[in-house]
Amino acid sequence: MHPAMPICPCQVNPDSDTVMSPVAYQDCCQPYHDALYDDDVDKVDGIKAETAERLMRTRYSAFVLIKPEYIVKTTLPAQQSLLDVTAIESWAKETDWAGLEIVEHTPKLGKRHAQVEFKAYFNTKDNTASLEEKVQAHHELSAFVKVTNKANHDARWYFLDPTVAMTVTQKQPCICGSGEKFKRCCAGYN
Repeated sequence: MHPAMPICPCQVNPDSDTVMSPVAYQDCCQPYHDALYDDDVDKVDGIKAETAERLMRTRYSAFVLIKPEYIVKTTLPAQQSLLDVTAIESWAKETDWAGLEIVEHTPKLGKRHAQVEFKAYFNTKDNTASLEEKVQAHHELSAFVKVTNKANHDARWYFLDPTVAMTVTQKQPCICGSGEKFKRCCAGYN
């Protein structure tokens, strides 16, 4: 790979000694990130994560590259206004990211949900720690929901953020817009 084309952050795994076929950022997550800033709305609508795992990878890269707007736009629309963009940006800047490991991707949980278990590695700032102790992992099982826009039948994956306090009851329509009651749809993942 050409030295000017760095490996995409989502391709770096600190537990693996080798990267089988490293993918450059420009050929991996960059098109998804750039779509937010593209003036061509048709093009933006055409660029979307095909799977929950792909979306999770682009979100990890957005944290590494400090792109809080992308984190917000890929969170379930009903939750976006409740996110603290400044806190997201702060956390991204303050974290020394070290790599990503996909533990398991469960692509189909019911009609429109998926889960991705992953470890996002980061370096601690403890100068007295050994090399092994300096690399820590944020281990998470994330839920994703595929939302279909009824107007144009466009389906898109979104992260379902469990840390966002939602004021929805079990019998209200689901926050993802599926038309089902919340208790029968996203409640089990939120």
